[in-house]
Amino acid sequence: MTTINYTNAAVYNHRVQDFEANHYIVVDTETGKIVATGTGFVDAGVQVDETIDMEGKYVMPGIMNAHTHMTSVPTYWVNGGEDDEHGDSREFNTMYAIKNMEDAINNGVTYIRNVGAAYNIDIEIKKMQESGMIKGPKVMTSGRAFTMTGGHGSGSGIEVDGVEAMIHGVRTAMKKGVDNIKLMVTGGVLKNGETPDDIQFNEDEVAAAVTEAHHKGKTVAAHVQGAQGVKEAARAGVDTVEHAFNIDDETIQIFKEHGTVVVPTMNAMYAIYEYGEKTVPEWARNKVIVNIKKHFASIIKAAAAGVPIAMGTDAGTPYNGFESESAYEMQLYVDKAGMTPAQAIDTATINCARAMHIEQEYGEISIGKYADFIAMTEDPCEDIAVIQGEKDVYQNGVNVHRGIPQEKISKVTA
Repeated sequence: MTTINYTNAAVYNHRVQDFEANHYIVVDTETGKIVATGTGFVDAGVQVDETIDMEGKYVMPGIMNAHTHMTSVPTYWVNGGEDDEHGDSREFNTMYAIKNMEDAINNGVTYIRNVGAAYNIDIEIKKMQESGMIKGPKVMTSGRAFTMTGGHGSGSGIEVDGVEAMIHGVRTAMKKGVDNIKLMVTGGVLKNGETPDDIQFNEDEVAAAVTEAHHKGKTVAAHVQGAQGVKEAARAGVDTVEHAFNIDDETIQIFKEHGTVVVPTMNAMYAIYEYGEKTVPEWARNKVIVNIKKHFASIIKAAAAGVPIAMGTDAGTPYNGFESESAYEMQLYVDKAGMTPAQAIDTATINCARAMHIEQEYGEISIGKYADFIAMTEDPCEDIAVIQGEKDVYQNGVNVHRGIPQEKISKVTA
């Protein structure tokens, strides 16, 4: 066992919504977990083999992203569709997943929930990451997403119709090793011939999936955008609703009754709106134009009402990749959804961990948690945009990416 004492750090504490100066973090690099924390000097009884001075840097838990698609190509639309969005081979999808994983960890994302992967590739990628074969964040897997026949995501998903087919499909997915079940409950933006308001799974089908997943201690994430679909999914007991374009007072009450967490993916809409003209098909961009204002207003409403928000980007959609976009999503929560910088940090740390039911080991810097954290020279509570800059990244208590100081990135003004 080797223990490292990271000393002289300003450590983020979600309980006080701020960074606390002159803290130390002692890590057991064999387990990857934190064995001691405190202020000033380490207690005499704590074994320390190496001490590293953090020079007053601002240290927060590693970024967690609850909505990613690791096999997707976010630059697909840049060339007007000349590149293949998902590729037609397992090999292409696997290699792009490995690239996306490396981009994510180098930008401070230490844990992702993947909510839909062609060929169930995320299951094998998780094994490769855990064994040290590839570099990247830790992964919560979903395998292929569930969709109705011809529904949203049917190209790479599992098509099921009816309660019995749903039960069989979910049980089969769990047999293959998924950690989470992803359901396409409504239509969406990036499939022609449907709208975000289309109901694609009925409430009985969703409830059947939830029952089977929860029996095995698995979570359920629902792609759901229109108002009725959001209510249906929440009533059926899903753990998280993804996107949620239309939230009203009744929906807020349902969320509170069922403990539902919202994963906004605001940049998935914002990036298409800002950069997608003449590259993203008009039928897709028009759906963004119609829905973006009510989507952003819905997230403002949910956050103000105290509904838990967990950060997710929908990484892999147009102009929305695995680099600084996770930190930019947090900035959107401040600039467009009325959150404080500390609240935005919570969405990508403790809230994400709770949403994924892994808060016993992730989401904050405390004893017994994995030592996944990032370190910056500027205070994100003063300017959330600094998280988009270069930073030192630590996973299991070991530095995996060394940042180069640069000028902080200015906030969005649009």
